[in-house]
Amino acid sequence: MQKFNTHQGLVAPLDRANIDTDAIIPKQFLKSIKRTGYGPYLFDEWRYMDIGEPDMDCSNRPLKKDFFLNQARYQEASILLTRDNFACGSSREHAVWALLDYGFRAIIAPSFADIFYSNCFKNGILPICLTTNEITSLFESVNTHQGFALRIDLPKQSISLDDGQTLSFTIDTFRKHCLINGLDDIGLTLQQTDAIHCYEQKQKKISPWLFSDVLGLE
Repeated sequence: MQKFNTHQGLVAPLDRANIDTDAIIPKQFLKSIKRTGYGPYLFDEWRYMDIGEPDMDCSNRPLKKDFFLNQARYQEASILLTRDNFACGSSREHAVWALLDYGFRAIIAPSFADIFYSNCFKNGILPICLTTNEITSLFESVNTHQGFALRIDLPKQSISLDDGQTLSFTIDTFRKHCLINGLDDIGLTLQQTDAIHCYEQKQKKISPWLFSDVLGLE
């Protein structure tokens, strides 16, 4: 998993509350268990005028020009600004994969659906909760300043604006540690490789029949 320490990026606004995961990545794209390739289908029904299908070439699909991802000023955005209860609905991890594959590294909102919030940390996206007033102020800045960007410092738990203003956010210590060090669940497990190996060797002596040639583990 990619580490997250500090990040400076263009902010894209999605001024809607209660955005469902089916809007983030529609159900027809859930057939694959790969973690990549979903970026072109992010917000598919809001982004395109036609109906998207898996493995579809999106380069020539008709666009809904008023949708923020299709506006020139928000191209290359890597920070998503949105409203309450982002990514509610089903618990599909594909929603996080689609956002990450598109290029988003951080999402700022007043609140998130619990499972989505947890999945972000397991895939290298930083979800940040700010107050409703702070979110509203950021929306005003994005709308009035083209090229509005933020600098996020995870170790300091701060967000810096170009005008010198700084916002603070809270984060669980363990999740912060995992993001800074790029540790997903597999990475955390691999930190215990020596202990796992010792346990396996001990079990071979205690229960050798479990490690027979039949299992191909000799």
